Amino acid sequence: MDDIVVDGVDVAFSQNGQDWRVAWFPPPNPPPGTPHGAAAICVAGDRVVLVGTDGRTWGLPGGRPEPGESMIDTLRREVREEACATVTSCRLLGFSRGICVRGHEQGLVLVRSLWRAEVTVEPWEPRFEMAHRRLVPAAEAFGCLALPAGLRPLHRRAFTEAGLATDHGDAGDSPT
Repeated sequence: MDDIVVDGVDVAFSQNGQDWRVAWFPPPNPPPGTPHGAAAICVAGDRVVLVGTDGRTWGLPGGRPEPGESMIDTLRREVREEACATVTSCRLLGFSRGICVRGHEQGLVLVRSLWRAEVTVEPWEPRFEMAHRRLVPAAEAFGCLALPAGLRPLHRRAFTEAGLATDHGDAGDSPT
């Protein structure tokens, strides 16, 4: 089992030719940086909703804010658009703050809110970038995520804060 991040301690990961340092910050106040949206662990009964573009790799619904949109409004819209689900209640788990330390976005500081959202799953009618949706048993969801290896400790923290298991298996490990 990989580690779990602690408050404010950076973990490194590389993606798309850039190197990032990412840290976890607890609620209620976001750390300094550019708001970069919201992502949610969407719980529907005893299942977690995962989304993907190719039907093979899976992630959490989430995305960037639209102008003037609050974090919670971004959460609700992105879950509706990407997962065809309606947020019925939610709880802020924390924030990730990523600092690009090498690459074309060097110096950029991005902050994303992470949530646990109770959802009602609607009929699957994909209209945006996510072409696939999957509902998996909550105990298996973490292991299904395709994440850069360096981000697994951060997502393990989110799942732990959400009260969900992270030790069923890590079949979703992705080297990049």
